[in-house]
This record gives sequence, structure tokens and C-alpha cells, in this order.
Amino acid sequence: MAERPSDRLNTPGRQRTWLPKVKFSEDAFGAFAEGFARFMGTARFLIWMTVFIIAWIVVNNIAPDLLNDPFPYIFLTLLLSLQASYAAPLILLAQNRQEARDRVTAEHDRQVAAQSRADMDFLAREIASLRMRINDMPTRDFIRGELRDLVEELSRGADTDAEPRRERRDKPAKRRPEQ
Repeated sequence: MAERPSDRLNTPGRQRTWLPKVKFSEDAFGAFAEGFARFMGTARFLIWMTVFIIAWIVVNNIAPDLLNDPFPYIFLTLLLSLQASYAAPLILLAQNRQEARDRVTAEHDRQVAAQSRADMDFLAREIASLRMRINDMPTRDFIRGELRDLVEELSRGADTDAEPRRERRDKPAKRRPEQ
């Protein structure tokens, strides 16, 4: 008897089954589930389902031989149960996909908020630094006072100019008013 390659121990692989392997695209099936769930949540679906049920009851009461589903409407109940048994997992799948999207969105929002916070902290430090530098700068009044002093020295004349300059270098600098 001839051995199949998959029967040997030194050959990797699985045994083939007589059923074909069916692969579904997760995104395509998920998109179908979301579309189905969206449709089932509309007023249009509820109206058409109500029309179908009323028509079923009317046809079974007027022409019972046509559908042959007497009063307890067992076949109608079976159809509605079948529809519900398929609707529930599809709605859950759609909700899981929405939850995954919400999770990704929330994570992105957290990252954006963290970056915004870091940017605000950086700008606050920069503004504080600029304020400190501005406090070290001479004020307009200080500069005007210095200019007045220089104008007075120049107006006194060239012969007395040397002496006040020496005094100015020796005397301590004026303190600016704090802002």
C-alpha cells in the first residue's frame, strides 16, 4: 500500500479534509454586519416587518390553504426566531467593531491631549522666561532718567564734563522700580 506524504511522520502538514476551507474577509463580513445592524435599527425595517407580519396573519386568515399556517402561526414564529437568531450575533459583531473603533479614537484623543498638555507646559515655561527677561530690561522711565542726566551733563559744558562722568562711574547704579 502506498503511503500518502501526509501520513508520514517526517512530512509536516495537516491532514486534508473533504470539506473545502472557506475564508472570509473579516472587514467585509464586519461591514456587512454593521450594515445589517444599521438597517435593523431603522424605522423602515420596523415598518416593513410589521407589514410582513400583518400580511402573514391576514393571508392565513383569509386564504388558509395558501400558506397553511393556522392560528398559533408556528411557521411565522419559526421565521421570526430564525431572523432573531441571526440578528443578535450580527448586532453584537457590529457593536464589537464600534467598540474597537471607539477604543482607537479614545487612545488617539488621549495622545492628542497629552501632546497639547506638553505644548501648553512648554509655552507656559517660555512665557515665564520672557517675563523674567523683561524684568531684567531697563524700563522707559529708567532710560529717560539716564538720558536727562546725560543731557544735563552735556548742557553744563565741556570743562565740567570730565568730573561728573567720574562720579557717575563711582556711584552705584540706580535701581529700577520692580514691575
